[in-house]
Amino acid sequence: MPSPSKKSQAGLDSTDRAILAALIEDGRMTNSALAARVGLAESTCAYRVRALRESGVVADISARIDLAAVGRPIQAVVQVQLASHSRTHIDALFDRLAGIPGALSVVHVAGDNDFHVHVAVASPERLRDLILEHITSHPAVTKTETQLIFEARRGSGVLGPL
Repeated sequence: MPSPSKKSQAGLDSTDRAILAALIEDGRMTNSALAARVGLAESTCAYRVRALRESGVVADISARIDLAAVGRPIQAVVQVQLASHSRTHIDALFDRLAGIPGALSVVHVAGDNDFHVHVAVASPERLRDLILEHITSHPAVTKTETQLIFEARRGSGVLGPL
């Protein structure tokens, strides 16, 4: 088993992983606080964070929003099934779904459905309207199935062992 200081197959060593874990927990952490937390000099820490960004490992840092606090207490996953699987229809619908007001994420999947759309809305009526106006109105869509989300928890992420 390689030592923790050696690079993994993804090119990340234990220090990179510690930096990433700290940024996932608090992306607003100052470089000084981050350096102290992971045991690096501030200049070394800044260099490593910059390298993680430039390499694309850190794609962005964003805020988690309390959806109820911004008037979107109802979450659902809308599963979408298509009649046509041409690349043109898939690409156009993917863009359309991602642009829906209230869409949190859109994934193109294999299986009985083609897309899963995670949405947050203000009310059951707004969920109905979102589906009717933005999803089922597309000519390639043949079926939708909506699953309400009662509770969501963050997973452990990808930095731990497999």
